[in-house]
Amino acid sequence: MVGPEFIRFAIYTQIFTQNMNTRSFIQHLLAMAFLFFLAAAQSSGQKSFISKSLDSGWQMRQAGTDKWLPAAVPGTVHTDLMAAGIIPDPYFRLNEHQLQWIDKVDWEYCCNFELSPENIAQSLIRLRFEGLDTYAEVLINNHSVLLANNMFRSWTVDIRNWVKAGSNQLLVRFKSPLIKGLEKQEKFGFALPASNDQSENGGFGPNKVSIFTRKAGYHFGWDWGPRLVTSGIWRPVYLEFSDNALIERLLVQQAPVVKNKVAITCLLNLNAPVNGQYTCELLINGVKAGSEELDLKAGGQSHKISGIIENPELWWPNGLGGQPLYTITARLWQNGKQVSEKSVKTGIRSLKLVQKPDGKGNGESFFFEVNGRPVFAKGANYIPNDVFLPSVTKDKLRFIVESAAAANMNMVRVWGGGTYEDDFFYDLCDEYGIMVWQDFMYACSMYPGDSAFLSNARAEAEENIQRLSNHACLALWCGNNEIEVAWSQGHEDRGWGWKQQYNEQQRAVIWKAYDTLFHRILPSAVKTHGNGTPYWHSSPSAGLGKLADYNSNSGDMHYWGVWHGGDPVSDFRKVKGRFVSEYGFQSFPEFTSVMRYSLPGDYDIGSDVMKSHQRSGLGNDRILSYMSQMYQVPDDFSKLLYVGQLLQAEAIKTAIHAHRAAMPWCMGSLYWQLNDCWPVASWSGIDYYGKWKALHYAARDAFKSTILDVTYDEQQIKVTAVSDLDYKTDAILRLNLIDFSGLSVWNRSVKVSIPANNAAPVFVISMKDIPLIYNRNEVVLMASLANGHHEIDRQLCYFDLPSRLKLPDPELKTRVSNRDGKIVIELSVKKLCKNLMLVSTYPDIRFSDNFFDLLPGETRIVSCETGMNWNEFEKGFSTIHLMQTMH
Repeated sequence: MVGPEFIRFAIYTQIFTQNMNTRSFIQHLLAMAFLFFLAAAQSSGQKSFISKSLDSGWQMRQAGTDKWLPAAVPGTVHTDLMAAGIIPDPYFRLNEHQLQWIDKVDWEYCCNFELSPENIAQSLIRLRFEGLDTYAEVLINNHSVLLANNMFRSWTVDIRNWVKAGSNQLLVRFKSPLIKGLEKQEKFGFALPASNDQSENGGFGPNKVSIFTRKAGYHFGWDWGPRLVTSGIWRPVYLEFSDNALIERLLVQQAPVVKNKVAITCLLNLNAPVNGQYTCELLINGVKAGSEELDLKAGGQSHKISGIIENPELWWPNGLGGQPLYTITARLWQNGKQVSEKSVKTGIRSLKLVQKPDGKGNGESFFFEVNGRPVFAKGANYIPNDVFLPSVTKDKLRFIVESAAAANMNMVRVWGGGTYEDDFFYDLCDEYGIMVWQDFMYACSMYPGDSAFLSNARAEAEENIQRLSNHACLALWCGNNEIEVAWSQGHEDRGWGWKQQYNEQQRAVIWKAYDTLFHRILPSAVKTHGNGTPYWHSSPSAGLGKLADYNSNSGDMHYWGVWHGGDPVSDFRKVKGRFVSEYGFQSFPEFTSVMRYSLPGDYDIGSDVMKSHQRSGLGNDRILSYMSQMYQVPDDFSKLLYVGQLLQAEAIKTAIHAHRAAMPWCMGSLYWQLNDCWPVASWSGIDYYGKWKALHYAARDAFKSTILDVTYDEQQIKVTAVSDLDYKTDAILRLNLIDFSGLSVWNRSVKVSIPANNAAPVFVISMKDIPLIYNRNEVVLMASLANGHHEIDRQLCYFDLPSRLKLPDPELKTRVSNRDGKIVIELSVKKLCKNLMLVSTYPDIRFSDNFFDLLPGETRIVSCETGMNWNEFEKGFSTIHLMQTMH
């Protein structure tokens, strides 16, 4: 039979013969012959896998109405309505409260897509949703092909029988998550505790139905977030076609490094349309490392292929070494042609959670060991960056992870009331050396244990474990956040008062669900699919069957005596767990951020708008109470916000120093929280608009590889050196007691030895031996640690509360200029300047340093990245320091 390529070749030959001389004809004849044979080879060879994104042409509407609106996919109902001008910005002032109707009605999304005859001829035609939020029915050309019920899962369906060449319609119907949740609660028979579900704010009365739906818990409200319960196609959608076998998944398993070699075994999940002979090829960084012949059967199957990496470069957490990543690629060939390929990037490392008795008060260690080295975990808890998740760009994710790394963090805890993050987030954590403590998505609630819920939970866990298992950053899977301690099974006098709401039969039902999910299903899934990643059943916990409290000497701790308990900030020095995975202190955003979501009439923390953007019922009172204990409380609104940030930074710095100085008893300090999901007063160190608070700058200094911790009481001053480095360092400790005008009244220099990966006191002196000829509120002790001309760390120790310091006018001078494409600010003072804050009204300005003290006579250079000229920048630039807030 004559093919179309031959017919085209014959026609072209006739045309060229009629119009060209012999030489030209021969040249074009050769060219046409090449094209002919190329086309023939392509038509007779295997077709490659095709993935087509369905990211355009979408419309949405409220079910039962006729008006279709343009829609974004990925997107949410709320953001589509906002883009169409139907609703106002939910984050501005009190707009959130008038938008609670959205989650109680159904919504529909629709688009049309074209398929060619070549598409229809493929053996594999499937539709893949990476995320549907949450109860969704998918229809192709009016045929129901999929029912989804879990925001945290992807959904793939074969649509070969429902599509045709030409135009096809895709319709997605979303049911109200509130109405579906209420139906499930009624079927279950009684309500379950869900402390943070703001059902009353949502007009849903006492019906806290969030726990019946596998959906991000924080969408229903939290004590730092609004109640905006979304629906929508929240992750990408793809049409996929193939006529060949596919590599669906590639899992890289690492053996220990032996004699500068590491063996890797790649577990492949394969899918073949028909029986066939294939060749599987393994490449490491593009270099062939292995090849095997495969006899594949029709359907899904697994296969292993192995290779060796010579002289591997190890992946280390941030600050302890580099983060080299290897590209591991599997290719599938048939008849000399590549038909499928899958690549992953991973780091070569060993990682263990070490829990063993250590003889310290009959305690048990809790720390991460990387490449055989104990690592003190430094970091923060991470929440989603927005309520409307598709609004989070890759730039925003990079900014947050970069900010964590810049603050010398080596771990974040992805908290269990949000989402399993986007793949790109974990790629960034691999790149920057940020270990990830990964919660499963269960927090502060009890959950139903019926077979449908548990089956859904198992599928969710297995998929996300498999998705993330190649990442070098992944350090731990944790079953849930705070549920074990909230329920306190077997301890009637413990817990959050949940048990007392139920009779014995109901308690048994609730606990059986908990026990099945967190002690059986999830650990089994991690063991089977987790590539060796450890599992921890609940946070906090002193161990399975042992409840954590502030006196625990094993497991991890959430310490909230400071803040929720109202204990003084100094108690951070008293309570130090083996691994402190939560603690925190609130602050407001800075004034330039508050101005973006409010109006001048709202500039009072007691205003309705400010209270609405403070979701902790005791938040404002706690801030003012602690502030009055430590600072003078300003009357001016903007100054109040500023002092609130100083208060938060000082509290968290105190805790970090206490935890690090307690090494190796304590081996982790993760404060609550890194970021925000909307503009709000919260425990974050970075506000919603990306402004680093005083806390984040303070954490950056407190998390340095080597620090000094200076403490005092009525008897003595003690200086402790803390180091993450794996070698001892000799250094000079210089102590200088000066008054606020710069006069030195006492000084001392001593040689010290900084311990390797540990903490140790390096200097102690009696208070009687220091000539405090001035009042304590008029002097500061500067402690600096130096190696040659290199200053390793510097700490300032004040001997009185900030509220009582006799701060002088520092006679601050600033000079702004352009240098090397940056804005450079030169700051100098004649007398002490405490807590100098640099302010810019322009968005996206981040100063290289901020909220710092300047000693008398000191000059400091601060820079920021911006394309502005210095005189334009200066129009929006100002400063404030603590003396200006004092009465």
